[in-house]
Amino acid sequence: MLFSKKATKTVKDVASDTQDQIQNLRSQVEQLLNQRVTPAIADAADKAETAVHNARTLTTTQVENVSAQVRSQPIIAIGIVAVVGYLVGRILR
Repeated sequence: MLFSKKATKTVKDVASDTQDQIQNLRSQVEQLLNQRVTPAIADAADKAETAVHNARTLTTTQVENVSAQVRSQPIIAIGIVAVVGYLVGRILR
């Protein structure tokens, strides 16, 4: 009977220590996430947003440039489109 009480107390002590260690690890993981992972994700999101903005600006600029060229020289634009259409048609046959 005495052995059973000692074993029960030992098991409870080990379980308590294990719970304390798990809580400590949980705190360390939360701290790591807050200090390292969250800022890294925010930085990556900022970089992605900047890249999208730059791509959108570049695309808009290029579209405006092409539109200006077509307006200034519509005959040449029609000729280029006709040649490209002909070549694509030949390639796809």
